[in-house]
Amino acid sequence: MKIDSTTIYQRLTLPLLIALSFSAFIYFEHFHLTSKILNTLLALGALYGLLHAPKISLPIAGFWIGLLWCYWIGYSFQYYGLAWAQWLVALGFGFVYALYYGTLALTHRPWLRALTLFGLTFVWPMDFNWMQPELIFVESAIGFEKWQFALVLAILASMGWFSHWKKVLPLMLLPLTFQFTYTPPPIPPLKIKLISTAIPQDLKWQAFALEDTISNNLALIDDAITQGYDLVVLPEAAFTLYMNHDPILMEQLLQKSASIAILTGTLHEENNLNYNVSYLFDHGKVTLAKKMILVPFGEYIPLPSFLKGWVNRTIFGGGSDFVTAKNPTDFVIKGVKFRNAICYEATREELYTPDARYLIATSNNGWFKPSIEPTLQNLLIRFYARKNKSVVFHSANGGGSGVVY
Repeated sequence: MKIDSTTIYQRLTLPLLIALSFSAFIYFEHFHLTSKILNTLLALGALYGLLHAPKISLPIAGFWIGLLWCYWIGYSFQYYGLAWAQWLVALGFGFVYALYYGTLALTHRPWLRALTLFGLTFVWPMDFNWMQPELIFVESAIGFEKWQFALVLAILASMGWFSHWKKVLPLMLLPLTFQFTYTPPPIPPLKIKLISTAIPQDLKWQAFALEDTISNNLALIDDAITQGYDLVVLPEAAFTLYMNHDPILMEQLLQKSASIAILTGTLHEENNLNYNVSYLFDHGKVTLAKKMILVPFGEYIPLPSFLKGWVNRTIFGGGSDFVTAKNPTDFVIKGVKFRNAICYEATREELYTPDARYLIATSNNGWFKPSIEPTLQNLLIRFYARKNKSVVFHSANGGGSGVVY
C-alpha cells in the first residue's frame, strides 16, 4: 500500500507538531529556557491546530500530548515491584488523552471544536486534573482565566471564516486577552526555611535508613534555629514513620518548637486507619493536618468498588489505602494563617479559597525522578496561586521546593 505525503503529514508530522507546541512550555521551564513570546506563539499555534486540523490528526495529537505531559506517571510503579509496567502506564495515559482530544474530531467545524475544547477544561479523566488546557498560557503574554481562554478559542476558530491573508484579521482581537503583569500578595512577615531534600525513593522507606533520616531532619531543624528562622518546613513524609507511634521523637520536636515552629510531613494511624499528614509543632503544642485530596492510583483507586479492592491488593500491595479529612486544615503561626496542602492537594483548586492567601505545601517528588513532574507541579501551583492571588511555600523531596506565586 502506497502512503502519500498527505497521509504522512496528517498522521505523523502535523499531530507531532501540535503536541510539541502544546507541551513546549513545560520543557522550556524545565530546562530554564522560558520565553513568554515563544510560549505565546507556540500555544496559539497548538490551539489553532487542534481547531483546524483534519479529523484523523486529532486523536494522534492527543496521544502525543498525553505522553509528553504524563510519561513519568508510571515511574512510581517500580517501587511496587512493577518496573515492567512503567511504559504500559505511559501508553495508557497516551490513549486516555487520545480519546480526550479525539473528541474534537467528532466535528470538522472549528467553532464546535472550540466549544468542545473549552468544555474539556472542566473534565478530568480519572479525577486527575494535571491536564489543564489553559495551563499553556501560565507563562505567556496571554492570561489563563476561563474567559480569556474562551476568547482565544473564539478568535482562532473564527479565522476559518476568512481566506488568504484575511485570516489574520481576527488576531487583531488578541490584545484583549493579554496579561503582561501580575502583582502577588505581600509575603508574610515571617522568616521561613523551606527544606529541600534529595532522598532516593528506593531508600526513603528502608528500615535501615530511618535512624539517619531522623538524625538528618533534626540537624536541619537545629540549623534553622541557629539561623534565626521563625518556621521550618520539611517535605511530605520527611519522617518515614507513624509520628503518633513515636512519643520520644514527638517530645524532641515539641522541645525544639520552643525556638522555632516546625511543620513536617509524616504518617498518622488512628482507629486502624492510615493518614498522610502534616504535623505542626509550635511553642510546645502540636496540630495535626490530614490530607483531604488523595492522588489517584497513588493513594486511592478511582475505579468501581468491585475492581478497587483487587487492584489495591494485586498491584499496590495494599499501599493505596489512605483515608482523607473532610476539610482542609489551617495553621496560625505568629498571627499569620497558612493552609496546609500535601503534594497533589497544592495543585487542586479546592484548597485555594479567598480566606487562604498563604499555603504551605509539602511534596515527595522522589517517586518520579528523573522527569518533568516537579516542573509540571510547579506550573500548576503557579496557575492556581495566580488565579486566587495566593502565595505557596513549597518544601519537597526530589525537586520543586521554593516560594510560588
